[in-house]
Amino acid sequence: MSAKVWPTVLAVMFKKCLQQQGIMVNSVPMPPTPVNEPVLGYLPGSEERKALEVELKRQSSEILEIPCIINGEEIFTGDIVEQVMPHDHGHVIARVHMAGEAEIKSAIDTALESHTMWSTMPWQARAAIFLKASELLAGPRRAEINASTMINQSKTCHQAEIDSACELIDFWRFNADYCRQIYEDLQPPVSPSSMWNSSEVRPLEGFVFSVTPFNFSSIAANLPSSAALMGNVGVWKPSRNSYVSNYRLMRLMMDAGLPAGVINFIPGKASLVGDMCLGHPELAGIHFTGSTRVFRQMWRDVANNLEQLKSYPRIVGETGGKDFIVAHPDCDRRALLVAMLRGSFEFQGQKCSAASRAYVPASVWSAIKDDYCAEVAKITVGDPRTFTNFLGAVIDKKSFDNITGYIDRAIANPDCEIVTGGTYDDSVGYFVQPTTIVCKDPRSESMAEEIFGPVLSVHVYEDAEFENILELCDTTSEYALTGSIFATDRTHIETALNALRYSAGNFYINDKPTGAVVGQQPFGGARGSGTNDKAGSPLNLLRWVSPRSIKETFAPPHEWTYGFHQ
Repeated sequence: MSAKVWPTVLAVMFKKCLQQQGIMVNSVPMPPTPVNEPVLGYLPGSEERKALEVELKRQSSEILEIPCIINGEEIFTGDIVEQVMPHDHGHVIARVHMAGEAEIKSAIDTALESHTMWSTMPWQARAAIFLKASELLAGPRRAEINASTMINQSKTCHQAEIDSACELIDFWRFNADYCRQIYEDLQPPVSPSSMWNSSEVRPLEGFVFSVTPFNFSSIAANLPSSAALMGNVGVWKPSRNSYVSNYRLMRLMMDAGLPAGVINFIPGKASLVGDMCLGHPELAGIHFTGSTRVFRQMWRDVANNLEQLKSYPRIVGETGGKDFIVAHPDCDRRALLVAMLRGSFEFQGQKCSAASRAYVPASVWSAIKDDYCAEVAKITVGDPRTFTNFLGAVIDKKSFDNITGYIDRAIANPDCEIVTGGTYDDSVGYFVQPTTIVCKDPRSESMAEEIFGPVLSVHVYEDAEFENILELCDTTSEYALTGSIFATDRTHIETALNALRYSAGNFYINDKPTGAVVGQQPFGGARGSGTNDKAGSPLNLLRWVSPRSIKETFAPPHEWTYGFHQ
């Protein structure tokens, strides 16, 4: 039987299977009510810690062979790159088989061949796959996925838990319910007695190209799966720095019942994979998280290719950030201190939402500086498999060199003062001590440019300059992802909310600017930070559908003339 026939056969078989299981096609079932997955504590002696320690030991002792996955088959190309632990870069954890032109073409072709089968499958059946994936991740696969994120991306157990477990579980659970809402809510509210108006919520025509980041395993799996949930097929290019965790998540989705060909896993050179996907006439959409520079280039490439594309691709991207904390003289000083420390240094500052610049009144800084420096000095940096470490390593040599370059230039700048950290060492792992730079110039490079590492730049301002500082904060950076205000008096909070209205897509009051939770704070920013299509909400899923309006007339006219012709 030809490969082209298989999708239709599978669709028929699946429909029969659903009917046999009592799942009726002609129904709109309610998926389980989504709730946020509880964050496990990994306390000494806890069962989750024991299981994680066993899995860390197992994965650390093996070298994983990671293939391309095309049409559900593992393809070992022989063009191999090695993956290492960032905190122990002499320790190889995987051999990754990179895709060439033939594999990329095959992945695109396979996705397109799967389109009919997948797009016509009942939405609840598609949702059931990812709901099952969420249960696998919440239960038997939790330690495996968290361990892979820890050794691959140098996350602590807590950072892995909130990312590769809880957030991804939440994405899959909440997206299923958002999907139901879209199918129900997009129906026209009015149908006169002579007709029936309806909307078919179709997926996009073609394939979706998902390009995912290293820093969040949850985002890596959500980008291709959220588009797939709405009936789309795609090609997934994982980050070169997260092949291990991403491959394990691909296998988990397949184990949950994801049909072959719907998502094709393609590790490969960004330039090669990107050029072939962006230039393909059937490109229907791009789901991207990564650097602003790369996203802008992809947008240019799409624009240059428009003449040969069948449709205008949906372009959804979340990119960089220069996220801020602004403190008012009247604020909770201890809360501010904790927010600066956690917001800046958790996961080595490698979060798009990480606090990277802070504007602190002189009276507040003089009161908290010594305590802040003392608390930062307590932070331990090292191998995340040692659970007492608060920070791991930055992701690779390129990142290490970029971050330390900013530190070195700040050390040499007489207008900058290093009050914590400022040291680094890459002899074993890519370790950077949590660094705080006090900048006299509020527009210095470390106050304005994304560093993506454990570096916080602080500008100390005169107490009376609060409103001027808000304007400065708004205009210093090209980004607008996250930010926060610390103040007690509500009038000052409202002043900040208004002045910084377009400065951040996620805005926090008396809290650090990180830690968005699916179903609570949909995530995304605008300006140089992306398209603000809000992952973790129905807004994102809406980008992956192309509705068809259908009007059926029950009593069509039989005369062509109108009354005014008399």
